[in-house]
Amino acid sequence: MTAKHDENDISISKLIFVPFLISLAVTLLRLVGELQHWPVALFNPAAGGGGAVVGISWLVPIFGIYFAYKLVRAGKGPSSTGKAILYALLALVVFFGGAVILGKSGPSPMALLGFALFLCAAIVPAAGWKDLFKALLAYALSARIPVAILMFFAIQGDWHTHYDVAPPGFPEGVSLWSKYVQIGLLPQLTLWIGFTVAVGALFGSLVAAFLPRDKKVPQPA
Repeated sequence: MTAKHDENDISISKLIFVPFLISLAVTLLRLVGELQHWPVALFNPAAGGGGAVVGISWLVPIFGIYFAYKLVRAGKGPSSTGKAILYALLALVVFFGGAVILGKSGPSPMALLGFALFLCAAIVPAAGWKDLFKALLAYALSARIPVAILMFFAIQGDWHTHYDVAPPGFPEGVSLWSKYVQIGLLPQLTLWIGFTVAVGALFGSLVAAFLPRDKKVPQPA
């Protein structure tokens, strides 16, 4: 006899589906905006694209709160909100440590340590709230893998967008694959994964501290 399906059960794939679609739409909108030379304040084509209003990094706190709300309502809140907040803060410390190392090392083998710390930052929040960590990690991958793919074509085609423009001081004459790995693949799958999980976990955990907790009732077999 199979166990009865828990009415409070929540699917990670269903939880992140709408945020994934929204993030993909924003990514495509930003690409079009940069290619069409729309206002720089909204679509900054410079290396890194920092400060542009249209970008998926701004969605991270929103979706962190959204995931936390859904999880708490489903009875999958953290065992301790204080612990969840603490580990999210620790993740941010690790993340900033990676950012400092990456900023000082530039394009050198030492940069790999910075990228490794970004991945560590993505893992740390699991110790405070495992279900939120799973949702944020799944969302981060769903949001950043399309960007990583897009960046390959942007670099190959020299589109002059923030998806392919190298940062100041980047060596000249670097091969396509080397440039892609250094400014595309590695940052998208380490730095931005760590950022998404750490920042999302902090905002989600802070909001969870003020949400009423629904306790799950064990279902009979």
